[in-house]
Amino acid sequence: MPQSLKVMARSLLGSLRDLSPAILVVMFFQLVVLQQPLPNLGQLLFGTLLVVLGLTFFINGLEMGLFPVGESLARALARKGSLFWLVAFAFTLGFGTTVAEPALIAVAEEASEIAAQAGVIGSSGQAQESYALGLRLTVAFAVGLAIVIGVVRILKGWPMHWMIAAGYVIVVAITAIAPREIIGIAYDSGGVTTSTITVPLVTALGVGLASSIRGRNPMIDGFGLIAFASLTPIIFVMIYGMVVN
Repeated sequence: MPQSLKVMARSLLGSLRDLSPAILVVMFFQLVVLQQPLPNLGQLLFGTLLVVLGLTFFINGLEMGLFPVGESLARALARKGSLFWLVAFAFTLGFGTTVAEPALIAVAEEASEIAAQAGVIGSSGQAQESYALGLRLTVAFAVGLAIVIGVVRILKGWPMHWMIAAGYVIVVAITAIAPREIIGIAYDSGGVTTSTITVPLVTALGVGLASSIRGRNPMIDGFGLIAFASLTPIIFVMIYGMVVN
């Protein structure tokens, strides 16, 4: 068997192994607890196969493309010695990947529908689209700013735990004055930003940058950007909610 096929076979088995706990949980509760047959067994098996294939191709794509590109760009910009271009790249990377995040799009659309039903915004389709777009752009801007803060932290060597602690103090303070309707959406927005598109590129950026700067440890300084990307959207979405209200 060719080496490429062996690698693909190992990847498929690895994806199936990673998904097996979720599959077993679903089957246990369906067959043992509910004591009901699996509905649409053919579609279920076909869908599971697609998920395994998709996860396999996604992971291989990360290893072959996104991680090397992110790290090489970070190293090249660090060698260039231009803080402006490094910060510009960090912001546009965070903004661009987040605004296209499928999980964020889904949450923004759902939030606009619920906001319209609650009377927070108009019930017209245009009002809902405007609310969802504003929410997405707010979160994307927050993530872009978070990546910039994380990049500056790597450059300066600032302690991350103090910055994260200060950020959550701000979160608690704004939560006390934010509209109740936006608080849950804001906290969820911090989670959905760190998903399939954003995480690989941002992680590669941090590791590549820390590897290129003398005195920085990629294990200590290269990680942590995702923490900032999860924190700042909470703050900005609550502020967005106060502005909309």
